[in-house]
Amino acid sequence: MSADTSSGAPARLPLHRALLRLVPFAKKDLPRIALGGLSALGASVVALLIPTALEWIVGGPIASGMTSAVVWGALAVLGLGLLEAVMVYLRRWLVLAPATAIEYNVRASFYNRLQKLPIEFHDRWQGGQLLSRMMQDIGLIRRWMAFGFIMLVVNCLTVVIGSVLLFQWHWLLGAIFVVSGIPLWIQGYRFHNAYSLLTRRSQDQQGDLATSVEESVHGIRVLKAFGRGPHALSRFTTQAEGLRGTEMRKAREIAVVDFVLVLMPELAFAACLATGIWLTADGQVEISQLFAFFAMATILRWPIESIGFLFSFMLDARTATDRIFEVFDAVDTITDPVSPVSIERPRGALAFENAHFRYQDAREHERDLLDGIDLALEPGETMALVGLTGSGKTTLTTLPTRLYDVTAGRVSLDGVDVREMSLVELRTHIATAFEDATLFSASVRENVLLGRDDLDLFSEEADRVMREALAVAQADFVEELPDGAATMIGEEGMSLSGGQRQRLALARAVAARPKVLVMDDPLSALDVNTEERVQTELKRVLAGTTALVVAHRPSTVALADRVALLENGRIAAVGTHHELMATSPSYRSVISSFEADEREAERVRRDPNPTSELDILAGTVHADDADEEGAR
Repeated sequence: MSADTSSGAPARLPLHRALLRLVPFAKKDLPRIALGGLSALGASVVALLIPTALEWIVGGPIASGMTSAVVWGALAVLGLGLLEAVMVYLRRWLVLAPATAIEYNVRASFYNRLQKLPIEFHDRWQGGQLLSRMMQDIGLIRRWMAFGFIMLVVNCLTVVIGSVLLFQWHWLLGAIFVVSGIPLWIQGYRFHNAYSLLTRRSQDQQGDLATSVEESVHGIRVLKAFGRGPHALSRFTTQAEGLRGTEMRKAREIAVVDFVLVLMPELAFAACLATGIWLTADGQVEISQLFAFFAMATILRWPIESIGFLFSFMLDARTATDRIFEVFDAVDTITDPVSPVSIERPRGALAFENAHFRYQDAREHERDLLDGIDLALEPGETMALVGLTGSGKTTLTTLPTRLYDVTAGRVSLDGVDVREMSLVELRTHIATAFEDATLFSASVRENVLLGRDDLDLFSEEADRVMREALAVAQADFVEELPDGAATMIGEEGMSLSGGQRQRLALARAVAARPKVLVMDDPLSALDVNTEERVQTELKRVLAGTTALVVAHRPSTVALADRVALLENGRIAAVGTHHELMATSPSYRSVISSFEADEREAERVRRDPNPTSELDILAGTVHADDADEEGAR
């Protein structure tokens, strides 16, 4: 999704309330940040004392010709300058550690939130949008808290204090300087309204751009195979141009406010200079006072000119905060019950009882994708689930572990509704092996033992469990890898073949030693002989484990104890393979389609150079690849 259109964010909070949402993450670090702010304010106050010292030097020693006293005055100014430098150093030292600690707290909480949010959330959000929030937006908040927030407050206070001090030399000079600031407030109000919209658009576009890069990198093989690199570049260029246009508009807005922030002090200087000369000639102001006034006004120039940059920085931080809290505020629909039920000795009886499910984006008039599933698996039984493409088989496999929750009815384990169990315990008892074998940038050992946090990764027991799981999955290729089980797998395991990835993913599920194993056609990339060996080993090692297997091959179906036919959102028939072949025309039709697909795939394997586009598709696209999309 693009966050600016589909995030479902609530109405924008006022600026101060939006930024105050960061306080819980910064609570324990606020004292040091406050001390850093006081140090910065102290540095500004010391700087404002320098014009008073200069007034004394010009009006006293210089006017009277006492050169020895000038030295003392110069030393006093030097001392004030050194004190200011120390205060600036203290400010940096005090705020650096707290700001990075806050960044860590926000980032860790954000990642934890992403892990807890349900799959339906991740279905709606683009990975690049989440990545840009995780890295760019949180980093921006850290820089703002370490510098922008403190300096905006301090510089505003400096301008107020300095403007008040200007009145000590002559009220008219002070009034001219203060009145010249009114256009700054008017321009600031206009800038806030325009820049707030632009900075939100810019940060959302950066997220979209990150998504395009992520998709292109992950899909680089497809882009190269189909020669679509130029198309991807054109799409990326269009998005980049859109971002560039937004950044240019932001730059123009900043340029306008900076122009006003620089122009008005210059006009004020000119007006004060003309008025000061007249007042001096009239005897109302001494030269030393006029000199001190302009020294003070000069010191105030940077705080005034910096307000535009710091204010835009604050608006960027506010937008980043909004974007981060859109994720924090997302509703987590799959949570632990208040009083979880625990199963001490699970038997593995899995049952779907009048289970209904529909995706959140389904139209009202559409029937449920799963429209009253009734299916019971006995402990230790292997049941194959078959059905035509789009029947909802893959969706059904997501319900036992609560990747999605049923919209009606229930799924139970040993008679206990899975929603009454804690997610940790539930996913300890039930493991899933997906057709799309996702591996992580880690060693083979770490990938296989991902579900065994109860084991020391390098213990003898862990080594035994890993090797047994690899043997079951027929993953003997691991021994031939450069570093064996210690070999690092590249991103998403793309350095391995499809069959190798599937076998490691299956080994991961086996190593978890669940009471129920749900497999969404996890062996589709294996040849028939290897699949049969894997099935035999699974029955041996996981004896007593209940298995629900989505099948797209007649050979897989034949190895199951029973078979369930999913048709029109319901279980149309249940029985052994031979019973259903004898009694169910629909089942025979499904099996016939499997056999036809298998014959076509074998024909293409024998002919490595298909001549037609239809042949290419028949050899590379399996019905199971489209199962989820068809279901939706």
